[in-house]
This record gives sequence, structure tokens and C-alpha cells, in this order.
Amino acid sequence: MVTHTISPPGLIVGNYCHDLLLRDNIIFAQSLGGAASFVSVILDSLSLPFHLVSKVGPDFAYHTIHPPIVVPTSQTTLFHAHFFSSPIQRPGHSDRVLKRIGSCEPIRPSDIGSGTRFKFGMAVGVGGEILPETLEKMLDICDVVFVDIQALIRAFDSEDGGRVKLVTLKESGFYHLLPRIGFLKCSSDEAALLDLEEVRKWCCVVVTQGKEGCEVWWKDGVVKVAPFDAVEVDPTGAGDCFLAGFVSGIVEGLDVGDAALLGNFFGSLAVAQVGPPNLDLTIFQMVKDEMHKRKMQDFPYLERRDDWPGFRKPSDQDQFYASLVASATNAIVKCQIQESEWNLLSSPKSMEQNNVKTRLSLNSVHDESIPVVHSKP
Repeated sequence: MVTHTISPPGLIVGNYCHDLLLRDNIIFAQSLGGAASFVSVILDSLSLPFHLVSKVGPDFAYHTIHPPIVVPTSQTTLFHAHFFSSPIQRPGHSDRVLKRIGSCEPIRPSDIGSGTRFKFGMAVGVGGEILPETLEKMLDICDVVFVDIQALIRAFDSEDGGRVKLVTLKESGFYHLLPRIGFLKCSSDEAALLDLEEVRKWCCVVVTQGKEGCEVWWKDGVVKVAPFDAVEVDPTGAGDCFLAGFVSGIVEGLDVGDAALLGNFFGSLAVAQVGPPNLDLTIFQMVKDEMHKRKMQDFPYLERRDDWPGFRKPSDQDQFYASLVASATNAIVKCQIQESEWNLLSSPKSMEQNNVKTRLSLNSVHDESIPVVHSKP
């Protein structure tokens, strides 16, 4: 009997990392890191199958559902995130400094393999592991590719302990691939490294704006999508969880505006704990139920971009917003922080009259700032 293997619809490419968090130079937490670790948690919990390509060294300290490629001669990528009690008083600096202390070898086209086609791909490198030829391979074998801009424009200053800096997209070596990318996600700080007016002619750009929510840019316009407030414990991975939620929505047939709202929702949950989200499965089931309801109203957007009827904010998105808030506040959400359980979400505030955008009773999320360099290191 011949057994046929069904390929998963998704391809995720990006290395796992070790993250060490320091406050005023004192270690206060360590966790599994890398965008791939955050993205995989969300997609797994939403029952969206995928194949993950990630590389680590023999020193990799975590057990994962999706095992990485172990490179005997390399080390696992290590990041130090330095937090400070008061902001650093220098231009371009915030209360967080991110440094790449060591890195695993890059992911090459041969690591992805051949002979399999995927419905969607996600390029989610964080430490310079995705090469231009690797992204090109993804574009060849995936119907649509979602790219986090940090995979393309991060640079690492060896003279400053591996501090993460940013170069412009045109300097990155990836610019020529832009017309083939379906969706490009970036923070508001990273958007400054793009010629947004030019880039949006080629692909859809989703700009996350922290406590302000996000904006979806395409060639004919822009849509503003409402935020969810959140208690910030560690901002690491917020953008990754946003992207995972956004991709899940698109793949499952949500309107682009609804998918962006779903991204905001998962991004807000991510910052309330250290490391990949550790959430009660009840919340994911509730979210899946809400996604199914919305899918009945929207059109699938994973078709050729020329076929998209256009991006819009659905007139009844307030209802979806309120449903997500209800899902979160009705579920038991737990996270582990230094061996202590914290309640992630509390009861929502009372509904504001004539405005169903009742936010979770949480503090606001802020994007991190990373210095900009105007030439390659």
C-alpha cells in the first residue's frame, strides 16, 4: 500500500534563540527566544499546521514541539536584552538595549528542501539568519510569503557588543525581492527605514504602532486598526505574536482588517509575560470560534493580489473587537514568570457608551526603539 504524505500548509523559517533579560545589568529572567518560538505557539494553538526550519547549536536548552536542526559546530543564537530603571539619556535610545551575543549559522536554501509547495510562508529571522537566496527560495515554493522586516534590515555592531541596529531596506540586499512579497510587517520605527510610499505599491505593509494599534498600507490607501492595551512585562515577541495572529486570520479567510485586529489581540497578550505565550487553551478555542463566525462574513484573501477586492475596515469590526475582549476575559490565562503565576488578564472595564471598543484593563504596550545606521556595518 502506498502512503501519501500531506504537506502542511505553512512554512516557518527562523532560528530559535536563547534570550537573557537583564535589569540594570542584573539577570532577572531567561527564556526560549526567536520569532519562530513565538509564532509557533500561536499557530499550534490555533490548529494551523506548518513545517518549521530553525537552526541551533548543541547547547540548545529547550524542548520544542517542532525540533530544530542541530549544527554540531555552531552555537545557539544568544540575545541579551538590557532594561534600565530610567531611560538612557542619549538620542535614539530607550529603556531597552538589545544585543546579539552569539549567533548560529544562517539558514540556507538547502535547509528548506525541495519538492514541497506551501500555501503560505513566514520569514521570521531575528539574528541575520535568513539570506537573500533563502527568502528567494521561500518565494519560489510558497503561494504567498509574509515577511517580518527585522529579518531583512537588522545589523549587529561588533564594536558595541553586538548591539542590534537597523539599515535601510535598500541597503539590506533584499530590496529586489520586494515585488514578490505578499505582506511586509514592520514597527513604526522600522517603517522609517522604508520608502513606505514606494513599498506599498509592491506589497501590503502592516505597520505596528504599539499602544496605537496598527495600520495596513496598500497601493490605494491605508486602514487604521484599533489596539488592545496590555500590562507590559517583557515586550520581546509582541511583534512576532502580532504577525502570527495576522497570518492566521488571513490564511483562515478573514478580511485583512479583521486579521490585523487579531494580530493586535495576540500582540497584547504576548507582552504580559516573559518568553513565548503560555495561555490557557480555552482562550484559543474561543478565538477560533470567533474567527469562524467572521469567516462566514468575509472573503478569503489568499488569492493573487490582483484578485483582492480591496482592503477595508469592516463596518462591524467593533463587534469582532468586543468578542475578542470577551474571549480573553472569560478564559483563565496563566503565565510563568520566575516560578510565580501571574494573572494575565483581568475583568474588562465597563462598556463605554456608544463605543464597544472596551479595552482590557491593562496598561499600554510600547514598541522598542532600535538605533538606525545609514550604511552597512
